[in-house]
Amino acid sequence: MSHNTFGHLFRVTSWGESHGPAIGCVVDGCPPRIPISEEEIQHFMDKRRPGQSRFTTQRREPDTARILSGVFEDEETGELLTTGTPISILIENVDARSKDYSDIKEKYRPGHADLTYDAKYGIRDYRGSGRASARETATRVAAGAIARKVVPGMIVRGALVQMGPHAIDRDRWDWDAVDDNPFFCPDAEMAEFYAEYLDDIRKRGSSVGAVIEVIAHGLPAGLGAPVYGKLDQDIASGLMSINAVKGVEIGAGFVSATLTGEENADEIRMGHDGAMEFMSNNAGGILGGISTGQPIVARFAVKPTSSILTPRRTVTRGGDEVEVSTKGRHDPCVGIRAVPIGEAMVAITLADHYLRHRGQIGQGE
Repeated sequence: MSHNTFGHLFRVTSWGESHGPAIGCVVDGCPPRIPISEEEIQHFMDKRRPGQSRFTTQRREPDTARILSGVFEDEETGELLTTGTPISILIENVDARSKDYSDIKEKYRPGHADLTYDAKYGIRDYRGSGRASARETATRVAAGAIARKVVPGMIVRGALVQMGPHAIDRDRWDWDAVDDNPFFCPDAEMAEFYAEYLDDIRKRGSSVGAVIEVIAHGLPAGLGAPVYGKLDQDIASGLMSINAVKGVEIGAGFVSATLTGEENADEIRMGHDGAMEFMSNNAGGILGGISTGQPIVARFAVKPTSSILTPRRTVTRGGDEVEVSTKGRHDPCVGIRAVPIGEAMVAITLADHYLRHRGQIGQGE
């Protein structure tokens, strides 16, 4: 009942705290003979790694992922292959500054999990918030790198599509632009605006939220289940488990409430190759909890970072009313580094459902 594991057949268990010696994860249920390397995992770790620009926390963590178990070298090719046994990954913490948090040892930060952790456990790791820290999400990115290899032909990509009230222009969407700016933004023009906008937020010691969109291509139809194993249900669960996420939508999401039945219906026709094809994708690639074969589209909202310099009213553990301002190194927009985390959680969910589908239905085509 400790709730540190996600998934059914492809299972990810994370462990460790923000200011402990290390964090890590165990991936269980990964099929054997899948090529994987530390370099492949590191590629995605580097996307999330802190301290890469002035727009993220300046904590200097290399986030080097070490595979400790679950792989073996192929005698013919020399590459590492999964063995079908648990894959353990270790990520050392090398730049924690616990003294930065001594002032809030007895204070509850408004908007943070300080109060609820104390209420539940009666003990709270105030140094970087322990398990409540976004530091834990590095382990998910490592697991997500493995999950991406489980489903043949699957491509999972994410982008920041809104910062504060400022959304991108979707007519300017360019996947190539995502890797060319520090915001993972597909709109190069809006990325320039975000730089100036977030500089002002950062200099004021404040923070701002964001919306992230994740799209998965190459999925077959049939993943998911009609009732308690809905694919969109589990995607929403995975994304909501990310620190600071306060909302998730699939496809048209909340906009679908404003549409008529004619507008919302994704009409179907026969394509030139004799296969059925959809004329739109308001459903986000999922109907009745089961994938349609279209791209799966999910968005999630990330709230502003709770640790800010601006004084806020709060109380202490002893019940005294005080003010609190949080020093230390924090993201002015935690949504930026949430992009690779969202990708990872969608990949993990899809890998799990792919194996569940294969176990029930068979290999298929």
